Amino acid sequence: MTEVIKPDSSGLARAAAILDDGGLVGMPTETVYGLAGDAANDRAVAAIYQAKGRPSFNPLIVHVADVDQISPLGHLSDSAKRLADAFWPGPLTLVLPLRDDAPVSALVTAGLPTLAVRVPGHPVSRALLQTFGRGVAAPSANPSGRVSPVSAAHVIAGLDGRIDAVLDGGECSVGLESTIVGFADASPMILREGGVPAEALAEVLGRPLAVREEAGAITAPGQMASHYAPVGRVRINVTQPEPEETFVGFGPVECDLNLSENADLAEAAANLFRHFHQLDAMGATRIAVAPVPDEGLGRAINDRLRRAAAPR
Repeated sequence: MTEVIKPDSSGLARAAAILDDGGLVGMPTETVYGLAGDAANDRAVAAIYQAKGRPSFNPLIVHVADVDQISPLGHLSDSAKRLADAFWPGPLTLVLPLRDDAPVSALVTAGLPTLAVRVPGHPVSRALLQTFGRGVAAPSANPSGRVSPVSAAHVIAGLDGRIDAVLDGGECSVGLESTIVGFADASPMILREGGVPAEALAEVLGRPLAVREEAGAITAPGQMASHYAPVGRVRINVTQPEPEETFVGFGPVECDLNLSENADLAEAAANLFRHFHQLDAMGATRIAVAPVPDEGLGRAINDRLRRAAAPR
């Protein structure tokens, strides 16, 4: 059985002790719950892959308490520093050149010369990281390819008995994974849409960012074609669902579940994975999802929907 820990001082100390001993802890962040293990411990990182059933060619994000903990891990360019100053702590991951002597397991980077890092904004995750004192590798705390968890109950539903504990910090406020930005050839590029819209990044840097094409080798977390999927088959951009389909709407439409009746993209992002979990609980086998505007946070929502609908 996986232990559920309260996020008080004794609970944080307990969770940090589990991490220090090479164990795994479900950790709340503002985006989704992460499956945290000591980023410098090969066995702990290997246990993350094993618990999730995650392919070892899919790299992990290292979470740290503050930007000061980045310098031993990777190199911050001027552009990366500007984004870090603007959006950390928060739902942004930066893929940085890895330092030769970085205290990070080689399993974290999946053989790449770069490292994905983030300073999360959730007070419980930051308190845990400060208590633990070093970085943790923390992909989403769910079986690989399935719906990301936005509550401690979701973590237990997917990983009970496979991990040591989950730190219950309530429901996640953003509900979508972080935006990932890389810096190949010193030019910032969006590698995964997420909780920080492209427009906000462009405003800070003074220019729009290119977006990675889907085809090609995996260069950052969250780029597998089939990902974030409920059990049922998903059809997207549906305006007229078939009689056997459970319909997930957006805006003022008649439906079984609604991402946002008011067509609010932030609300839809927060509800997306929550609704996917609810669809699983309902036993939905065929799922139709209404169109979502492909702008701002809508691009990240549509990215997750496309991956959920991809062939498995």
